[in-house]
Amino acid sequence: MSRVKLIVGNWKMNGSFAANTTLLSALTAVPAVKIIVAPPFVYLASSYAQLTDSTIELAAQNVASEAQQGAYTGEVSALMLAELGAKYVIVGHSERRQYYGETDALVAQKCLRLQEAGLKPIICVGETLAEREAGQVEMVVSRQLKAVIDSCGIDLLAQAVIAYEPVWAIGTGKTATPNDAQAVHQFLRQLVTIYDKNIAEKLSILYGGSVKADNAASLFAMPDIDGALVGGASLIANDFLAICHAANASYVG
Repeated sequence: MSRVKLIVGNWKMNGSFAANTTLLSALTAVPAVKIIVAPPFVYLASSYAQLTDSTIELAAQNVASEAQQGAYTGEVSALMLAELGAKYVIVGHSERRQYYGETDALVAQKCLRLQEAGLKPIICVGETLAEREAGQVEMVVSRQLKAVIDSCGIDLLAQAVIAYEPVWAIGTGKTATPNDAQAVHQFLRQLVTIYDKNIAEKLSILYGGSVKADNAASLFAMPDIDGALVGGASLIANDFLAICHAANASYVG
């Protein structure tokens, strides 16, 4: 089954009003490719305003795990993100897991909040270098994804995106080989097929981990790699557009 390629730009803790305006102005729609950008919370409203007449959609980088408003200093709820114009939210990014101690259970709880608010999660899964060297890749990514399915139900994945991001390849310049990445993507799709074949066939599974213009085409040529979660390269318009064009070239409708 042919799936539309999806490219997500995760800006992380980068940007300014001036820089964001310049970057977004440079991004134009790429035929057959869906583009999502994920600015920091403080820039969501201004980015949404600038993208009003664009096909580019908006994602947030995180969400509170609490269901209701209340005394949760520093947190931002799913309903607040919806009001700001976000359609997607990144959850379970390895940096959240590594630096802020987010567990599989917490990621699943955040997905539940998004499900309640009608937002679409971009669910990140991936192994550390030690886990890969120990032959635990499939065990790790299945555990991470099953935690979400067990909490939210398989129907969530009909509205979700999965991003496979090997932790050892994020911000390091190292990238999984296309064949290695494809093997994990195929495993994830087969795992979802056990629950629902139709959802599995339509599910977008992205690769994230030092994706650049010079390696994007070889990754996108793999049958189960449906696009990319892009970090540093998403902050440079020409680099991000080159990745988008590589995705476009690989797409056969």
